[in-house]
Amino acid sequence: MPTPSMEDYIEQIYILIEEKGYARVSDIAEALSVHPSSVTKMVQKLDKDEYLVYEKYRGLVLTPKGKKVGKRLVYRHELLEQLLRTIGVLEENIYNDVEGIEHHLSWNAIDRIGDLVEFFEEDKSRIEALRMIQMKNEEQDCK
Repeated sequence: MPTPSMEDYIEQIYILIEEKGYARVSDIAEALSVHPSSVTKMVQKLDKDEYLVYEKYRGLVLTPKGKKVGKRLVYRHELLEQLLRTIGVLEENIYNDVEGIEHHLSWNAIDRIGDLVEFFEEDKSRIEALRMIQMKNEEQDCK
């Protein structure tokens, strides 16, 4: 299993390749706000662990294993963002909240969150009922 740091790199590499068709060390460093030397070290580790193939000066490609993990990590991130939006978390908090929790949840928890999001989306009156509870609780907090 990749570490949380490895997951961040795999996820970002996957996103860059999906968006641009490639992922350079400089692009990864910029996206993750780290030094290129840190990216190079991690990319070498990910190569050793068979998540990607890295050739100095030629770039990198995700292996099938790396693509599978990357796709799941992007799904996890997007699902958690969707959940937080659905339950009414302020938009400006969502990204940091997801970054703070995504590595601490089991895949079983992620699957159950997927079920919960589906539950809310299947019947929009459920979201409206949640909003009513939130408004009631906010009114009580103001008293």
